Amino acid sequence: MNMRKPHKHLLLVEGEEDKRVLPQLLEKCSIPWGEKNERDKWPADIIEGGGIERLLEAGVIEGYLKSPGLEALGVIVDANSNPIARWQSIRSRAIGSMPTIPEHLPGDGLIMENNYGLRFGLWIMPDCSSRGMLETFLSLFINDQTATLWDYLKTHCNFAKLNHHAPFKDNHRDKALIHAWLALQNPPGQQLHSAIIQNILKPNSPYADSFLNWFRKLYRV
Repeated sequence: MNMRKPHKHLLLVEGEEDKRVLPQLLEKCSIPWGEKNERDKWPADIIEGGGIERLLEAGVIEGYLKSPGLEALGVIVDANSNPIARWQSIRSRAIGSMPTIPEHLPGDGLIMENNYGLRFGLWIMPDCSSRGMLETFLSLFINDQTATLWDYLKTHCNFAKLNHHAPFKDNHRDKALIHAWLALQNPPGQQLHSAIIQNILKPNSPYADSFLNWFRKLYRV
């Protein structure tokens, strides 16, 4: 049986949505990803963690940090309602391999290197300080020409929640909002990664610069 050679760069994300979106987003921002069968050319091998609870289980991040031949491990997670708590959870998992990890998450994302030359990076969506998630970050790339529609949908989602018992969770409001917006595009109802491919969402804007700089520095691309 052929064993797949471990990639020297790993990127750990929460779930399949992140795994589909990030390569498309990065390619649109001039960071080549390559085809599915060209894994050795990827900037990093993206591994979905099966949800934030599983990703933060004892031994998961610690285990990846001890992968043989690893040069860089990145972690991208959503802040949701508490970015400070998310940072503290991940810091506690990484500190064994990264003993000089700072007490506070830098505003431009964490990138550090230990005495063995292993780089570790963390980006908390949307901007390493605010509440939110991947969808909050992607909503920054909505064309200004549709701002009135976006404002209308904010009102619509809030009204649906308050007056019609829409069942989405409060901390998933941005997720509900961007999918409501995508439902009204041409073609309607695209998934997030497809919306990027089709330029319905356009991430090659100044809003992406801090994240892109973090990714480039961590993986040296």
